[in-house]
Amino acid sequence: MDWGNVTTEDLIDALREVDWSSPPRPVTEFFSRFTVPRSYSKWNSRLKCNLYYYRTNYFIMIVFILGIGFLFRPLAILATILTSLSIAFLNDSFAVTFNEKVTRTVRQFSPHVAAKLRPSITPVLRGRPAAKRAIHICGRPRWVFVLVFSAASCILWLTSCSLLTVLWVLLIGLLATLLHASFRTPNLKARLNTFREEFRAVWRNYSEL
Repeated sequence: MDWGNVTTEDLIDALREVDWSSPPRPVTEFFSRFTVPRSYSKWNSRLKCNLYYYRTNYFIMIVFILGIGFLFRPLAILATILTSLSIAFLNDSFAVTFNEKVTRTVRQFSPHVAAKLRPSITPVLRGRPAAKRAIHICGRPRWVFVLVFSAASCILWLTSCSLLTVLWVLLIGLLATLLHASFRTPNLKARLNTFREEFRAVWRNYSEL
C-alpha cells in the first residue's frame, strides 16, 4: 500500500474496522530502528503506516502516560479507564465483542433481560442494497455509550484535577506517539502486515455479497 495516497479519513476507517484483539508489537521491535525522514512525502507515508501498524502499542502507551501522570489521583485514573473505553467503543470489533460478552453474562442470570438487550431487527427489502448494519451495545446504538462514558470521564477529570493538567498530560502522550511514528522506520514486517490486512478486508467485503 502506498500510504502517501491514503487519506486521513481512510486511516480512521481502517483503525475503526481493524480487529481490536491484535496483540501489541514486541518492545524490542517497537524501539528498534529510528531514522529521519528524507522528505515530507516520506514522513507522511511513514506516519500513517506506523499509526496503523503500532496502533495497539500507541494506545497502551498513551493510557500508561495518563496513568503515570495521575498516579496519586484515583478519580483521574478512573477517568482514564472510562476515556479508554469510550475510545475503544469506536472500534467495530471491540464494540461487537463487548456486546456479546455482556449479553452472554446477563443470559446466565436472566435470559429475559438478555433478550431485551438485543437490538431491534430492521426488515430487508428485496431489490434494494443492504445498508451496513449499525453496531449496538446492550440494545442501544454504540454512540450512546461513547457519549455517556465520555461525559462521565470529563466530569471525573474536572473534579479530580485541573483541565490544564489533563491537557498537558494528554499532550505529552500524543507528542510521544507523533515522535515515534515520525522517526520509527517501517520494516518489511509492517509492509507485509499491511498487505495481509488489505486481503482480509477485500475477502470480508466479498463474503458479505
